[in-house]
Amino acid sequence: MEDKDKKKNVKKIIVYAVLLALIMGIALGTGQIQTEELGRIFTVNAVAVCKLLLLIFGVLFLKSLIVWILGLIKPANHRARSVLSLLSSLTKYIAFLVILCAGLTILGVNMTTIIASVGVLALIVGFSAESLIADVVTGTFMLLENQYNVGDIVEVNGFRGTVTSIGIRTTCITDTGDNVKIINNSEMKNILNRSDNYSKAVCDISIPYETDLEKLESELPELLESIYKAHEDTMKKVPVYVGVQALQDSGILLRFVVEVSEKNIYSGMRILNHDLLLGFRKLGVECPFPQLDVHNK
Repeated sequence: MEDKDKKKNVKKIIVYAVLLALIMGIALGTGQIQTEELGRIFTVNAVAVCKLLLLIFGVLFLKSLIVWILGLIKPANHRARSVLSLLSSLTKYIAFLVILCAGLTILGVNMTTIIASVGVLALIVGFSAESLIADVVTGTFMLLENQYNVGDIVEVNGFRGTVTSIGIRTTCITDTGDNVKIINNSEMKNILNRSDNYSKAVCDISIPYETDLEKLESELPELLESIYKAHEDTMKKVPVYVGVQALQDSGILLRFVVEVSEKNIYSGMRILNHDLLLGFRKLGVECPFPQLDVHNK
């Protein structure tokens, strides 16, 4: 995803630079850039068109260049990544506002008169921007309160994934299947941030009732230590034997837990299942299978 975005930004920079140079060359070559402007409102002439096009492609070029430069920065800290993501989003909105306001001014529209006559509140209501203001305000407070950052694994309304970007209005969350959910910042409620602390991968494994439980429990510390040493890149501590979880129909269910980072919670569980199964077999303990005893009188 990041490589695709970088390529798109590079293409945009090249296209805007070529268009900017082309229009500037035409304007300077024909002398249109020095002609006298008409002062009447909404009057459009060659000078205004040239200036408007120069403004649009110039601002878009600078916007793409800034976004591209921000994309080159690779901070390890999640907080810094969040700030860069927000700056990238903010740059796009600022570019749009500059083009809108400065463009209307170039075309002869008196922005001061419009704002004074209509009023800022009327503009907000007229453009139905109540939700926009809510998204911006909510997003700002969430960043200030450090509720979550880019790279954190969060769960929102049952959707679990990694925060890939934080914008002025929206937050993008990508799950393990590379599905991207875009949520308005005002809708980011009841967030469960799973990256704040280590998570626990749980493994339940059964043993036959015939097993000498006390002997097996005395051999578990060595087995768990060897599993940890083989997977120190995934496990944060030595797996812990919790105890007998349940007495099932076919065997005794034992529970083990291990501390891992949230991104490794599923891989940690799979590793623990695999290594405990092989470890038990080396100790002479096989996992039970469903059995039925029939008694005849």
